[in-house]
Amino acid sequence: MVSSSSFVILSVFISLFLLTSPWKASAQEDFLQCLASHSNQSMPQVYVPKSPSFLSVLQSSIYNLRFTSPATPKPQFIITPNHESQIQALVVCSKKHGLKITTRSGGHDFEGLSYRANVPFVLIDLVNFRTIDVNIKDNSAWVQAGATLGEVYYRIAEKSPVHGFPAGACPTVGVGGHISGGGFGLMVRKFGMAADHVLDARIINAKGEILDRKTMGEDLFWAIRGGGVTSFGVLLAWKIRLVPVPPTVTVSVIAKTLQQGATELVHKWQSVASYGVPNELSIALHIGVVDTGSNNSTGTQLGRTVQATFTTLFLGPATQLLQVMEKKFPELGMKQEDCKEMRWVESTVRTSGFPDGTPVDILLNRSSLPKTTFKAKSDFVTRPIPKVGLEGIWKRFLKEERPELVIGVWGGRVNRISEHKIAFPHRAGNMYLIDYVTNWDEKEGQEASARHMSWIRELYDYMTPYVSKSPRTAFLNYKDLDLGRVKINGATFVDPRIWGRMYFKSNFPRLVKAKSNVDLREFLRW
Repeated sequence: MVSSSSFVILSVFISLFLLTSPWKASAQEDFLQCLASHSNQSMPQVYVPKSPSFLSVLQSSIYNLRFTSPATPKPQFIITPNHESQIQALVVCSKKHGLKITTRSGGHDFEGLSYRANVPFVLIDLVNFRTIDVNIKDNSAWVQAGATLGEVYYRIAEKSPVHGFPAGACPTVGVGGHISGGGFGLMVRKFGMAADHVLDARIINAKGEILDRKTMGEDLFWAIRGGGVTSFGVLLAWKIRLVPVPPTVTVSVIAKTLQQGATELVHKWQSVASYGVPNELSIALHIGVVDTGSNNSTGTQLGRTVQATFTTLFLGPATQLLQVMEKKFPELGMKQEDCKEMRWVESTVRTSGFPDGTPVDILLNRSSLPKTTFKAKSDFVTRPIPKVGLEGIWKRFLKEERPELVIGVWGGRVNRISEHKIAFPHRAGNMYLIDYVTNWDEKEGQEASARHMSWIRELYDYMTPYVSKSPRTAFLNYKDLDLGRVKINGATFVDPRIWGRMYFKSNFPRLVKAKSNVDLREFLRW
C-alpha cells in the first residue's frame, strides 16, 4: 500500500514545472484582457486584492483560521465562474501568464492548499457550481464540484426517502475534493467509499479541454477517484451512483468519561466495530476533553477528564439495533431511550453533531458549522491499541486545551473492495482511521500556535508503535504538510525521496502511468 502523502508530491512537481516566469503586477490588465478574449460567455466575476470584497470572498470558505493571517499568501485574482467556458479561459490565460491555479469547492482543505500557494496564483472558487441533478430512475446524480455534501443529501432526499449516498458527516464539505480523495462516512461499511460510487466525471485539463470518462480514458478516470484530482485538472462535476437506504434508520449518541469506564469501552469497541457487527451498523468514535464541573455538595472543582462519544448509525429499526448491541457490545449499555428512529436524511444532520430536532434544511447552509484554528494529522490502525496505549493518549490529552480524536470505523464493504479498483489503497487489513486534531484561538499568537503544533506532533510520534507500518499511511482528504519533512542540523527540509521511494516501489504503477501520461502530453504540446 502507498501512503496518501505520496500523491501530494505530484502536484508540487507539476506546479513548479509550469511556473516558468515570475508574475508581475503590471500584467494584471493583460491577464484580464486574455480572460475576456477567451470567454465564450460573459466574463466571470473577478476580484483583485484592491477590490472592496476581496478579503470577504477569500475568507468566506476558509474553515481553518490558521490561514486567514496577513502573512498567508493571497491570490492575484479570485474568480467565481458560473459557466464551464469561463474556467476553460482561465486555464488558458493562467498558463500564458505563469499563474498557478488553485481550486476551492468547499474550503475544508486542512492545510489550505485549495486557496493558498507560495507562488503567484489564481483562485477558482466554485461556489456557483452547485447544480445537483438527481435521476431516481437510474439511481444516479450529476453533482457539480462546488456543491456541499449537505446539499447533495438534501437534494437526494427531495426526490426519494429510500436513496442516499455514502459520503462524509460534515455537511459543509465540498464534493469536489472530498470524493477525489476517497471520501468516507458512516455508511462506509455497507457501501464503501464515496469514490467507489463515481460513474463519470467532467474535468478541464491543462489545455483547457473538457473531458469526460470516455475522452479522458480509463487510467485517468481511475486515478482521480481516490488519488486526488488537482494533479490532473480542474474538476467540474461527478456523476455518482445512489445507494438504497431503508425508510427508517436509527441513530444513537452515547458519551462516557474515564470515570464511567471510557478506557474499557474504547478498548472493546476496537474488537467489535470493524469486524464484529453487521455491515448495516457503524459506530464512530470521538475522543475529547470535558470539564467535569463542580461537586454539588462541597463545591470543589473536579477538573477535566477525557470523554469518548460513540455515535451509532444503524440502517434499520431500533429494535434490531438493540438486539445486535446487546449481543455484540453490551458493555456500552445502549437502551431504548438512547435510540432515535428517523429518515436517512435526518440522520445526516444528527450524526454531524447538530442537536435532536434540527431541521434538515440546515444541510443547505454552507456556514452552518463554526470555523476554528487547528492542526490535524491522520493514521490508519491495523490492530487494536492496548489499554496502556490508550492511557498514554489520555495523559497527553489532559495536557492540551482542545484536543480531539475523530475516529472512523472501517471493515465490511470498504475492506472487501480491491485496492486496485480505484486509486484508493486503504482497504483490507485496516480497522479504523484516526484524525488527530488540536484547536485553539487564532488570537493566542505565534507562541501559542507553536506550542499547539508541537503538542500534536509529539502525540503523532507517540502513536508510532500502534499504527500502520512500512509505510505508515495517511488519508489524502486529511492533508498534512508535515509528511515528508526531515530535520538536518536543526533545520527542516522537504525530502521528496520519502514519498518517491514508496511511490515508485508501490503496487500502484497505474497511478504513475496516469500522471506520466498527463505530464507527457502537456510537455509535448510545448
